[in-house]
Amino acid sequence: MNAVRHTQLNRKPGHANKLLFIAGVLFVVLIGYSNGQTPRTAEDYNNRGLDRQNKGDIDGAIEDYTKAISLKGKPITLATAYNNRANARMSKNDLDGAIEDYSKAIEIQPDNFENYYNRGVARMARNANDAAMADFSKVIEISPRFALAYDNRGTVKRAKGDVDGAIGDYSRAIEANPQFAQAYYNRGAARQSKDDVEGAIKDYSASLEIAPRFAEAYLNRGQAKQSKRDLDGAIVDYNSALELKPDDAGTYFARATARQAKEDLNGALADYSKTIELDPNLATAYANRAVIETLQGKWAAADADFDRAFKIDPSLKSTFKAFIESRKRKSAPLMREWGCSLAERYETLRCA
Repeated sequence: MNAVRHTQLNRKPGHANKLLFIAGVLFVVLIGYSNGQTPRTAEDYNNRGLDRQNKGDIDGAIEDYTKAISLKGKPITLATAYNNRANARMSKNDLDGAIEDYSKAIEIQPDNFENYYNRGVARMARNANDAAMADFSKVIEISPRFALAYDNRGTVKRAKGDVDGAIGDYSRAIEANPQFAQAYYNRGAARQSKDDVEGAIKDYSASLEIAPRFAEAYLNRGQAKQSKRDLDGAIVDYNSALELKPDDAGTYFARATARQAKEDLNGALADYSKTIELDPNLATAYANRAVIETLQGKWAAADADFDRAFKIDPSLKSTFKAFIESRKRKSAPLMREWGCSLAERYETLRCA
């Protein structure tokens, strides 16, 4: 049985990108059905449902799982069909239906940790954090070395504000599986939220040693480096992230602020423009580009970008008020100072 990982992204370009990854549901295959046969038994319908689901036919898969359930086969078959139908419902974002099916599977197999784990993932997606934590704790009670449960329980704890508890669970996940790149990454994000920048960088680096194509780890490590004013190191990491995910607006925004802090105005301008191309409703990108345009003497372009930014997010007017006042006085040193402080506001950096 393979775990299919889904990701929950909780980030906005221009803020610290502390992503948390959630490990996905587990599928169960029953022996007895060969592809191409006409299904006859509950086991056959269950396995054809899996085949259909793997091919993207979710509705057909749900139909087969429902047929398997209606045939009322052996308890293990019935529980498996409920579990797999729940997984299919998860893929359609029918979280309530999925939770109901996982619960039925648990009624039939109360000692099967996979059912609790999958329900925990569904409850987590539903933001039912206390219930999700209870499910992951039950998984750990039944199977104490199941690293995915520690990792997801850690993410729930962090969502509830228990960062130290989260770090503890991520560490247990790593103890259970030292090659668990996701757990290193999540622990790095938790450490970064506690301003343990060195610990965060160490964890992101460990994650990248295991999974060198983990774009989010490069992005977060870049931001951690940026927070300690290692702007060159941050830009190198942002470049690596963009090689892997060339259409990520948040990474372009982050690199723009690093370039702005290095007073590479042309590079920053290009990155803010790319950010806007990828995310046309990101107000801070327009406002930050307006700062660069002002410093370059492109007043008309800056006015247009400020107007666009404030239409999208009127609250930014107060943020940029002092910069705009200095602009009216055409005070170059003050404009530069505010340009730097605004970059610092959005990416926790200081101008070099």
